[in-house]
Amino acid sequence: MTPDFEQLYQEFSPRIYKLCLSYSGDKLLADDLHQETWIAVWNSLAKFRGESKIGTWIYRIAINTCLVGIKKENKKDQNSETILSKLVHEENYDNSKEINRLYESISQLKENERIIITLVLEEKSYEEIAEITGITENNLRVKIHRIKKELQQIYLNHGRI
Repeated sequence: MTPDFEQLYQEFSPRIYKLCLSYSGDKLLADDLHQETWIAVWNSLAKFRGESKIGTWIYRIAINTCLVGIKKENKKDQNSETILSKLVHEENYDNSKEINRLYESISQLKENERIIITLVLEEKSYEEIAEITGITENNLRVKIHRIKKELQQIYLNHGRI
């Protein structure tokens, strides 16, 4: 039985948007990536085989959409400084300077690190993050520890700029 798209959208849309925003660092690009993700989910929903959790499947689609979208943006000569500049000058969804600073810090991480830390912030289990990213749980734990240290440094250094 095919899951109900509207129900899936209601349940996962806010988290997928946060993933897109963390990945891109730009509200307009995040909006586009979010929309493209849900178009891909809609187009592929009938093919969902139930081999993983539906949420895991949707996150994989979102991550792949973000990877492709960011590569397209990079080809348009948008580097990370441009993305960071846009983020600094735009109001965040909840207008929180600290959240804005966190997203800006996340956008400075490497692509795979952005994905992992966003899933951690979404309070996904290590097992599910490992399944989404395709790495072992033990390796994931080490990566998360390193990413948190790096993110803390970026966040603290940004406050001094």
